[in-house]
Amino acid sequence: MWRNTVVLDFVEWIAREPRLYSEVIATWRTSCPRLTIWEDALIDGLIKVERAGALVVVTPRGQQALQA
Repeated sequence: MWRNTVVLDFVEWIAREPRLYSEVIATWRTSCPRLTIWEDALIDGLIKVERAGALVVVTPRGQQALQA
């Protein structure tokens, strides 16, 4: 399972409560292309965007990563 602690911190933050897409992007945006937290979490299926792109939630796979 996922070992990147920064991505797990990101997923844990979203797991506390569903977050608005705009809040997630504003909070976790980065100008460093090496820190692809958002992209890594999406690609690995740890989070998903729901409600016509307005809400970001943790997936079952993301929940499993947090429990591991």
